[in-house]
Amino acid sequence: MYKSVLCLLAVLLNVLLVLAGVDYYKALGVSRSASDSEIKKAYKKLSRKYHPDKNKDDGAEAKFVEVAQAYEVLSTPEKRQIYDRHGEEGLKAHESGRPSNPFDVFQNFFGGGGQQDSVRRGPTMITEFEVSLADIYTGGHVDFMVKKRILCDHCRGTGAASNNHIKTCPACEGHGVRMVRHQVFPGMFAQTQVRCNDCNGQGKIITKKCPHCQGEKVIDHTQQYTLDVYPGIPEGYEVVYEGEGDESPEWEAGDIVLRVRSGKQRGGFRRKESSLYWRETIGVHEALLGFERNVTHLDGHIVTIKRTAVTQPGYVQTLEGEGLPIFEGQGRGDLFVEYNVVFPAKLAPELRKKLGEAFRLEMPAEKDEL
Repeated sequence: MYKSVLCLLAVLLNVLLVLAGVDYYKALGVSRSASDSEIKKAYKKLSRKYHPDKNKDDGAEAKFVEVAQAYEVLSTPEKRQIYDRHGEEGLKAHESGRPSNPFDVFQNFFGGGGQQDSVRRGPTMITEFEVSLADIYTGGHVDFMVKKRILCDHCRGTGAASNNHIKTCPACEGHGVRMVRHQVFPGMFAQTQVRCNDCNGQGKIITKKCPHCQGEKVIDHTQQYTLDVYPGIPEGYEVVYEGEGDESPEWEAGDIVLRVRSGKQRGGFRRKESSLYWRETIGVHEALLGFERNVTHLDGHIVTIKRTAVTQPGYVQTLEGEGLPIFEGQGRGDLFVEYNVVFPAKLAPELRKKLGEAFRLEMPAEKDEL
């Protein structure tokens, strides 16, 4: 009997979900208890992602419209309350079927149409980020951690133990400012408006601090991100993570900006734009008679370097197409191999004699230098 009742309730719940229409919370990827700042942050991220001017994929425009409608409802307290109680159909009945323009929602949110976003933005976090030349050569994904401040997940940035511990400031009666009367001249007084010191201009006071953040409203947090490294990504290339900076109830979170730099690579490869440089050391006999060697490239494939002519110290050999991929272009740069010739510290008498005969020179006897 008990199981039958549970099954019946599950069926009724599914029916109600169908009748409710679009799940606006799911559209924004937030929970039903999400705060206004969480809803705003989710809309900002998704609306930019699916905007038709930036995203040409099939279904992006429909997703953009859905996200805009969800934000318009959930960002308006009255509409959100009606939607939570009566679903999409109840909301349509309340609005008499008047559709909204998703582009108007987007423009109003980002300050378009003559309006400005009055929310303060937090600081931008800029950091240099080293990526190996191997990842720049092949492309890949690099995980990294960022330490930042986020809204306390217990009090949601209020700093209070619960909503019942947030009271209207009795000194300013919730206005955040007070009128102060002071004497200008004998018998003449003036009134000026000053910020309330009791509530620090907030209009609210906290009677019991949040035990999780001790009333600080934010907590330390370490979050993992993934950097998409595109083949040939240039030095100093900036990757922006919008709205992922330090959070605060006083402002909208700023951005995290990574400036990509190539790190030191084992094996001696160096880069300059799309070109790669390699230094190879050879002996005198190789410099005179020629040689053939193999070099393991950044992705593991073998590059053969070969010389049949005499190689002078400092000579640079060009291997076309063995450099880095050209970023957002076609083809690859070149690999430049610079040769360093190592001379022996001392020659054996027999070898010294043979070299003199070969060069038709009368060689003086070798003596140790003082």
